[in-house]
Amino acid sequence: MLVGTETWDDAGVIRVSAELALVQTVDFFTPIVDDPRDFGAVAAANALSDCYAMGGTPWTALGIVGFPQKTLPLEVLVATMQGAQEILVEAGVALLGGHTVKDPEFKFGLAVTGRVHPDRIVRNRGARPGDRLLLTKPLGTGILATAIKREQLDPETAALLVRTMRTLNRAAGEAMVEAGAHAATDITGFGLLGHALHMARASEATLRFTASAVPALPRAHELLAAGVFPGGLKDNAEALARDVRMPGDAALRLLFDPQTSGGLLVSLAPAAEARFQTGLAARGAPPAARVGEVVARQARWIEVI
Repeated sequence: MLVGTETWDDAGVIRVSAELALVQTVDFFTPIVDDPRDFGAVAAANALSDCYAMGGTPWTALGIVGFPQKTLPLEVLVATMQGAQEILVEAGVALLGGHTVKDPEFKFGLAVTGRVHPDRIVRNRGARPGDRLLLTKPLGTGILATAIKREQLDPETAALLVRTMRTLNRAAGEAMVEAGAHAATDITGFGLLGHALHMARASEATLRFTASAVPALPRAHELLAAGVFPGGLKDNAEALARDVRMPGDAALRLLFDPQTSGGLLVSLAPAAEARFQTGLAARGAPPAARVGEVVARQARWIEVI
């Protein structure tokens, strides 16, 4: 075993040979959008993300389904699987099968196996003082998904949300390996600062973020100010209170927003930033936002300025 549970990393890794290691991860959840095909696509992209965050290439997947057959028609499950298959085909991943159980609440996701060279694993430990921190997707998916549930999100922004969540982190994963990233993690349920905390602790360094540099999805700040946010945002803020030093600005609560299929947070040397951005552009991906830096250990693991 090369990577286990010791640093709350994104996936486990086991060595098979001198040139091959397997990356293993699993993720599933309840629907966060109304359209089942979109739900399947988002769930698949989200599950694959952990593999990309380790510098790996997803290889195979198994479906995980909890389905309320008495309250939803089978067509909902079929459409969900079709959406997932679209993403798996895009990623070059083979769906080998899976398992379905009866469940009063619909749940769907994937167990994913990927491959990586043992010497090219990117972990959440390894961030070094002087590194720059780059984020590859804007924040706000939790807030916007909550607005959908409350029927408070316009169709145009809802469509943008789905496009963002179903976008693979493949380009970011490949570009960061090419650029020689020191550490990385994908941003999901613990929010930007929650996953950053795992990186900071694993690296024994403090991560300092510039709040104004953190990108947000359209209307995320507006909805947050109006009190539209998921319960997980409050949970994250309370759980991280002792480890984060930040101003009392209510708008900064966005940094605690739980993400679904969020971007990668990448720590790399300043000299490698241009190569990372070039790698993203070469793969047709938008530029990453420089959101902070790594500094020597301070009184708190995370600082927001």
